[in-house]
Amino acid sequence: MQISFYGVRGSIAAPGPTTVKYGGNTSCVHVKTNSGQNLIFDAGTGIRMLGERMVRHDEPLLLMLSHGHWDHIQGYPFFGPIYQPGRQITVCQGSEGNAVALRALIEQMDGSNFPVHATDLPSRIATIDEVEAYLAALTFKTTRKDLNHPGGGHAYRIEEDGVSMAYITDNELEPPGQPQTTYDEWVDFCQGVDLLIHDAQYEESDMPAKHGWGHSLISQVRQLAVDAQVKNLVMYHHDPDRSDAELDEIAIESAQFFKTRRSVIGSHIAAEGLQFELVQKRDPLVRTLTLNEFEP
Repeated sequence: MQISFYGVRGSIAAPGPTTVKYGGNTSCVHVKTNSGQNLIFDAGTGIRMLGERMVRHDEPLLLMLSHGHWDHIQGYPFFGPIYQPGRQITVCQGSEGNAVALRALIEQMDGSNFPVHATDLPSRIATIDEVEAYLAALTFKTTRKDLNHPGGGHAYRIEEDGVSMAYITDNELEPPGQPQTTYDEWVDFCQGVDLLIHDAQYEESDMPAKHGWGHSLISQVRQLAVDAQVKNLVMYHHDPDRSDAELDEIAIESAQFFKTRRSVIGSHIAAEGLQFELVQKRDPLVRTLTLNEFEP
């Protein structure tokens, strides 16, 4: 299972001299399964660069949306494969019978917000009504969990050939009021995954002003990794104001956090071009370093 990061920023794209190292594009992760299927998690601005690579091929694509907020859909009109005649693209939206995320994705291409109408695209774009039944029929195991985020959404866990990854963005581990998913349920959902990608947008200094905005503290995510006994953690969905230097400091702090707990969890800061290959070996994680080395 190959996992590549194309957009790692949250809320709004943040290009500039202080975000060069980790990247300023918003949410997009590509997963190539061992069976050859292309999964795309979210369509933030990072999906544009992914599209430049995907147009070299003609395999079907499965776009798995976490939710419909702007930073997770705004790259879609710039995604090259949607302009390829006959290219098969399946969109897995939010809840069964609830096409809010899908509607947000499509309605931005209305001729007013974007010059090309969604109905004029030459690709073959399909949507799924009975999401759970569709996912159950795939060649790999997919489970979902409700996000603690304003407007709702879903996290995904993918398992194939003895390895697993979880994609959990825009999730508040300790929200005000009644959570959609409790902390203990998140521990169960993430239990033992080889790679956990989790929203880590805030620090303690952001609170209490942003409590309830639907994002987790970095410290909470590190603790979840320990409690769920994950093998590797990737902290994701960085605040647009978080600079490369600040993320470097978080990387150091996180490594020290796991070291003091005698944990062997691999700790990583999500960055554009960061790639992993999960294989069923004693050491399940092989990291590749540059985007150009990977052929999607």
